[in-house]
Amino acid sequence: MTTDDRTPPSESVRIDGTVMFAAFDGWNDAGNAASGAVLHLVEEWHANEHYRLDPEDYHDFQVNRPVLTHRGLSERSIAWPITAISTATAPVTGRQVALVHGIEPSMRWKRYCAEIIATAQELGVTTIVVVGALLADVPHTRPVPVSLFADDADLQDRFGIESSDYEGPIGIVGVLQDMAAHAGLDAFALWAAVPHYVAQSPAPKATLAILRRIEDLLGEPIPADALAQDSEAWQRGVDDLAREDEQIAEYVQQLEAVKDTADLPEASGDAIAEEFERFLRRRGFQQRGGARGQDSSGRALPSDSGSAIPEDPSGDD
Repeated sequence: MTTDDRTPPSESVRIDGTVMFAAFDGWNDAGNAASGAVLHLVEEWHANEHYRLDPEDYHDFQVNRPVLTHRGLSERSIAWPITAISTATAPVTGRQVALVHGIEPSMRWKRYCAEIIATAQELGVTTIVVVGALLADVPHTRPVPVSLFADDADLQDRFGIESSDYEGPIGIVGVLQDMAAHAGLDAFALWAAVPHYVAQSPAPKATLAILRRIEDLLGEPIPADALAQDSEAWQRGVDDLAREDEQIAEYVQQLEAVKDTADLPEASGDAIAEEFERFLRRRGFQQRGGARGQDSSGRALPSDSGSAIPEDPSGDD
């Protein structure tokens, strides 16, 4: 079975200007899918740390304890639960992107978000996209649902998206999105749904699904070959689990039936056209590296680089 599971391209939105993507370990991050996507961009785009929030102001260290590590026989260091704001230049389009990764804070959420927003404004950010993953009744055998929401009516009209109808407790991503909108920034929430029966971390299929949607939002190819391989291995592992447990297998079949019914009718012509356009963008990215298909650092790419796309397992309702 293939893991080339993309969210229908008809839902895609292209965002202009300088964009900030923010993800946080914890309640909003089922399977570490959201934080995994942002950290992938930090590494892949060689992001530079621009600002670090002081954990003393925002964390209960009895909840998120610092970690002691050893380097050699005598050198020791303590890693604190920090939030880092990094900047990167997308290698193909040259777009400026800000990347936020941290642990959901224990206290002073409004001050914490205000500090992130102030840094975003300093960097010239015009749009903030908070990234999260939630546990849901979705089958692992189908594309990971990845949804984009905005509360602002103008953004909804411009991009043909909806607001979330969720009511109830929220995490730090919900607070950051709301405060960013009140600060005059375009604010979106990007959510992936992770099968609740395989909620353990990591969930590479979900991480890859998030990255593919970010790829659409920016119009920027994102190399993720190793992650695609991990996603396929994850898929095979869950398939094996389902085969060994009759109750899980039956439950997955029920979820598949619900999902397949909801997806009818089949993809529209516009959706197919957008999918083909996305394929051409990735093919163009390979060709820029050379006749054999290389990335910007000269590493060889497979002939169908980027074709395997996993679903997303992060969590927050």
